[in-house]
Amino acid sequence: MKQKILAIDDSKAIRFLLQTVLSRQFDVIAFPDGCSAMYYLSKKKLPDLFVIDPQLPDMENWELIEHLSSSGIFGHIPMIALSSLGEFETKSKSEQYDLASYFLKPFNPVTLLNEINLVLSKEKSNSIALKAS
Repeated sequence: MKQKILAIDDSKAIRFLLQTVLSRQFDVIAFPDGCSAMYYLSKKKLPDLFVIDPQLPDMENWELIEHLSSSGIFGHIPMIALSSLGEFETKSKSEQYDLASYFLKPFNPVTLLNEINLVLSKEKSNSIALKAS
């Protein structure tokens, strides 16, 4: 069974790109805004990873990421930001919210795919280590 990635970005082109590049290896569910994503999360199985644009049309910048990272339900799920904000802000907010990684737009989709595989393999190793202890 494929691991599930929840991609949230208001750009239709980026959602299409993510689904195209990642769907060979992952089950990709994409949403254009935070409310649609939260509705999905309230009804369905949790994803293995979030890929999120911090600037969404229905929320303040970083609001969804802040909500998910501080949540007892979603806080353990790794997140990768795809940001068109400046590097300084993106880096500092990514550290503040303990994101697994971040990419500035435009980004290389192959590099993103490699980073997702790295993040998910670390998560798998961590969960195996926790089960063993």
